[in-house]
Order: sequence, then C-alpha cells, then structure tokens
Amino acid sequence: MRGDERDRLAYRRPPELDGKPAGRRPVVVVGGGPVGLTAAADLALHGVPVVLLDDDDTVSTGSRAICWAKRSLEIFDRLGAGERMLTKGVTWKIGKVFHRDDLVYRFDLLPEPGDKFPAFINLQQFYVEQYMIDRDAELPGVELRWRNKVAAIRQDRDGVTLEIETPDGRYALEAEWVIAADGARSTIRRLMGLAFEGQVFEDRFLIADVHMTADFPVERWFWFDPPFHRNQSALLHKQPDDIWRIDLQLGWDADPEEAKRPEHVIPRIKAMLGEHIDFELDWVSVYTFQCRRLARFRHDRIVFVGDSAHQVSPFGARGGNSGIQDVDNLVWKLALVLAGKAPPALLDSYDAERSLANDENIRHSTRSTEFITPKGPGSRLLRDAVLSLAATHDFARAMVNSGRLSVPCVLPDSGLQTPDDAQWDGGIPPGAAMRDAPLRRTDGGDDWLLGHFGGDFAILLYEPSEESLRALRLALQSHPIGARLVVIGTTAPLTDHQGLVRARYALPPGAGCLARPDQHVAARWQRVDAAAILAALDRAACRPAGRVEVAA
Repeated sequence: MRGDERDRLAYRRPPELDGKPAGRRPVVVVGGGPVGLTAAADLALHGVPVVLLDDDDTVSTGSRAICWAKRSLEIFDRLGAGERMLTKGVTWKIGKVFHRDDLVYRFDLLPEPGDKFPAFINLQQFYVEQYMIDRDAELPGVELRWRNKVAAIRQDRDGVTLEIETPDGRYALEAEWVIAADGARSTIRRLMGLAFEGQVFEDRFLIADVHMTADFPVERWFWFDPPFHRNQSALLHKQPDDIWRIDLQLGWDADPEEAKRPEHVIPRIKAMLGEHIDFELDWVSVYTFQCRRLARFRHDRIVFVGDSAHQVSPFGARGGNSGIQDVDNLVWKLALVLAGKAPPALLDSYDAERSLANDENIRHSTRSTEFITPKGPGSRLLRDAVLSLAATHDFARAMVNSGRLSVPCVLPDSGLQTPDDAQWDGGIPPGAAMRDAPLRRTDGGDDWLLGHFGGDFAILLYEPSEESLRALRLALQSHPIGARLVVIGTTAPLTDHQGLVRARYALPPGAGCLARPDQHVAARWQRVDAAAILAALDRAACRPAGRVEVAA
C-alpha cells in the first residue's frame, strides 16, 4: 500500500467557527507527521488534552523516513503502537559495506540477545503516521484537525494565540503551550522569523522506491564507487510490501527535476540490479544533504521538535529517530509543568539536552557526509585508501563511515541527573538510556523490563530488603510527583531469570536506580536510601528538595 493510496483524513468544521470556543487549550501541536502524532499520543497518556493541527489531509507519500531504531520502537511501544510497527516492519541488524566489487566488512548492530525490539526495522513513514493516527483516535483528549493551516502566531507571558485557516473560514485558537512539529519547511519557524544555522552540502542524491521481488538478504548494503555507478555511492534497503529503497549519489551538478524523470532513473536502477530483475518505480525524489538546526529549541511558550528544529543527512537514520526522542524528552516535562508539579524552568533542560543530542547527530552526519562525498582528489584518495585497508585491518575499518547509525544520546549534566554516590564497576550511568532485559513473572510468563516503566518516574530495586522497601513506599506517599516501584528479586513478582538486569545495570542486591519518564537513568545507588531517592526525584524534576507544589 502506497502513501498516496490512503483515504483522505476527515476534515471537520472547527467549533470556533460557530462561536463555540472551548477556552484556552493546554497544548496545541502543529504538524501531523510522525513526530507531531507521537507528541499528541504522549500528551494524552500523561493526561494532557491536546489539539493537533495539520494543513494537509493525507499521510505522507513515498517511503521518506524508513529506518526506525530500537530506542524509537521502545518509545512507540510505551505509547501503544510498537507491536504493530514491529509486525509490519522489516527487521534487520546486519550491514555490509562494499568498495567497488569487494566486501570491505560487515557489522552486527545488536550482537547480544535480550531485547524486546531489534536494532532497526524498516517501515515506510506513511505506515508510522497511519498507526499513530489510529492510536491517537483511541486516546481520550486528542483532537486531530486536518486542513487547519496556521496563518499567524503570537505569544505573551501567559499563552499563545494561533490564527488558523480552514476550508470554512478563519478562526483563532488559544493555547498555553505550542509544540511546533511542522517539519523542515516549518510554517511556525517562518512566521517567527527564525533561521537554521549550519551547513548545506553541495551534493545531491536520488531516492527511488522500487517494487520488485528479489532474493537479496534483509541487510543494509552500502557501496563506495560501485561498478554500476562509478565514482559515486549507492545504498540498498528492503521495506515491507516488496518495496526496496535505493539511494544513488548524483553529484552537485545534477538537475533535480531531470534526474527524477523515469527515463533517467530506470537505466540507473537496471545498471545496479541487472537487466534480469523486473521492477516498477513506486516513488522518486532528489534530496540535498543538510546539517542545520535552530540556535534554541524553546522560544518561551513555543517549543520546536523534529525537523522543524533540526535537519541532518539521511545516512545514519538520525532524522526521524531524533524527532521521536525529542518528544520523549519534552512531553513529560511539559506535563509536570502543566500540572503545577514542576517549574517552567524544567523546560529549559529540554533545550539543553536535545541541543546536545542533535549537535551529536549533526557531528556524526557531517562526518558521514564528508566521507561519503569527498571534495577534491586528496580527500578522495585518502577515503579510498581507508576502504582498501579496511578489508584486512581493524584500525581502518573503524574509520569507514557510511553513516553512523542512530543510538540514544547520553544526556549532559543539565542539572537533572544525580552523580553516582560511589564507585561503580560498569552498569548504566546517570544520563544514559536504559536497556531492556527479559524477566520472568511469578505465574511463569515471560516479560520485559522496560514495559514496567511506562511514562512515569520509576525506581528499579534489585533484591531490596523488606525494611528499605517499606521505608521507600512510605516516603513516596507524601511526595507530590511520586514514582512507581519495579522490584526484582527471588520473592518479588519479577525475577531476573537470565541475570541480564544485574549484568547490564551492575546492581548488587539492595541496589537500585531512578529512571526518568523518558527512560534515562537519573540516579543510582548501591544502597537504597529513601531520603537520597526523594532528593534525586526532586532534582530530576527541577524542584528544590522539599518544595511544595508550584503554580504553572
């Protein structure tokens, strides 16, 4: 099923046009792509009513973003859509890099078992959008408004007012907060006069979605200077429905419109696949590498996420995955602020943490681009020498860069993490994303660790004493935010039957860690102490210790 074969999304006349305003909304999300739809679902699950606006009434055409990383799948799973995506998607973890005709090396992105989700799945963006639209429709408090185009926006210290155009006329909508998720050509960014900072690389790439039945393995294949496309690069990926993604480097001098014409695309693909392979073109586009972002992601009550905030080149799958992780970082903070349980200053940590994450993405993407598209004979000679050595020398293999693939960022010292209270031998430190692990329930059923954390603060306790567990439960009863307890032990409802929780988190008996709602470790202790945990909980929510509830 193609994105342009989907039914039109239903437009409904907004009640404001009939003089029935619902008052100021807590949050308005602008943009109905994967990032905006994910934000709407996350807000609803945090109990925050949300209106989502989009100027279109269809899911995206073509595959667009296709590679969804394990961390994004874990987020989708928390929101109730992960299993559906995993079932439909094409699972892969092996990549191969070729130089001309030679295999330079292969890599395994998830060599160790023990995770619910694979390293990556390939799934067309329109499927992700449709699944999230379906999920949003199931959740109370989500209102999706298609063919609602933002024409003007202004804000003051108390909120934001949007002027919106529809087929039936124009109306105003007030919000306490606005999440701008309206993509690389963001209307909100334009209306606010904000510009990207960064670099546009002088090269062009052709994307072709090809429908064919082929027995190529389900792997990521990347070629440098292949015989079918000399002095350029190429990429091959399988997607659902017998659709294959092909990327072909064109060079800066290529005319984008001419390059997309079937009479030019088909010979290139035949040269790559061979004359004996039958295929049909499903979607074609031409893109330019860009590594750019806004200087700040938060502008008072308007917060930018996804491509509206930052852009990277597609090799490495850092664009869509980064946008999903933006939402994962932002929504719980916004929900606490709206509930009066944290000060608005908590939202400054979104800018600090996701700026660092996206600077990391831009750095990796820039390095990939420079390796894939060397400028000048000297840099090309060096690149080709590295590729020649990589087949037999480990040091050169580490220098090959066909796109460093997306992994979750280790968060900076934004003030929310609590430093370790002792020396640790390994494990997952404060600021790092949690790692899943298999569990066994008392009824004998299998389970997964991250499924017990949800979107709340949670405390993982490993074989705690009854005394420390009782004291912690009592202390949490009076805390304004609170936290769920995930207890693992021989007498607990969950057991670490494979020992992977202890191995991955380096938790001795009696130890524990505090997980943020975005499933990053906020603090850890080798000996659980209720007072220390409550202090870390306050710190992670930007609350001074012992602070009473604050006004939003």
